[in-house]
Amino acid sequence: MSRPEKVKNILVVRQHNQIGDIIVSVPMFAALKKKFPNASLALAAAQTNYPVPFLKINPYLSEAIVFDRSSLINVIKFFIKLRKTKFDIGIVPSTIKISRTSHLINYLSGAKIRIGVRSVGSVSNKSSRLLNIKSDYEWIKNNIHQIKRNLDVVQQIGCFLSEEEINDCLQSSIQRNLPFAEKFIHNQYKNRNKPLIGIHVGAGQKKNIWPALNYFQLIEKLLEKFALNLLITCGPLDSEIVEKLSHKFKKLKIKYVVEKEFELNDLTGIISKMDLFITNNTGTMHIAGTTGVNMISLFTEAEAAEWNPYGENKFYVQSKTDNINDISVNEVLELALKILNKQN
Repeated sequence: MSRPEKVKNILVVRQHNQIGDIIVSVPMFAALKKKFPNASLALAAAQTNYPVPFLKINPYLSEAIVFDRSSLINVIKFFIKLRKTKFDIGIVPSTIKISRTSHLINYLSGAKIRIGVRSVGSVSNKSSRLLNIKSDYEWIKNNIHQIKRNLDVVQQIGCFLSEEEINDCLQSSIQRNLPFAEKFIHNQYKNRNKPLIGIHVGAGQKKNIWPALNYFQLIEKLLEKFALNLLITCGPLDSEIVEKLSHKFKKLKIKYVVEKEFELNDLTGIISKMDLFITNNTGTMHIAGTTGVNMISLFTEAEAAEWNPYGENKFYVQSKTDNINDISVNEVLELALKILNKQN
């Protein structure tokens, strides 16, 4: 391999590029930039059905090249663009799934050094012949976090981060619009001395949605102990569960604010000002994880070790089965009270 300062272009190929997938890969990009400070880092990503702000989420990226396979012309244009860049290193992390398409993209990019996995547990990488640096990993058996999985792959070429560096790069990945957050909170909540609690009640996958009634009971019980300011964050697909909660809150005259239209930097700014954020396993959970907020994330069995937000004040409750309904209100309440009591 060339001396680190001679490496000019690095390609990372990730077919999984939901917001959470991007955020957990940020430390890998930070480690690459640390080792190869003069290199431009490009991401080859699959097309999604909604716009993903790659460069806002990952400040180490120089560009994101979307693989649009909707027509032969678009595929040809994609590979012409890749070949023009002359990549020195190409990486296929394969931390979620081993993708033959990703390895073909990496190989056809012309990257001289191609890095990835030979196997993950009992699953062999049938495309590993297209790699010239590869290793075997036991990520699933050992419950290795996605952040560490991504870092494991680039450690093969001497890219490392300390725990402090991992936390630092995550905390600085998405900029926070603090002036907007302060103005919003000032306008919405007359008594800022009350703890501000945020809840994100929806999720892209239905299996990750804790029932609306549970969130209502949780807030009801918290209000028995504390006077609270309450903010519900939600996405465009969360209307049904938010309406259920709104109806119940109005019935008991519980003051709350619902906000759907935050820009990314505004959202991170507001979350960073909260005293506690409670969320399902979804993209907003990962966004909140880049702030310093105290968090409780809710997971089904075996997901938490792999996907929980990273940091000392990032807590989670995990069901003992694949059913999120098995998490009781009292489990979440007990943890929330510990966090809030520490702050008062």
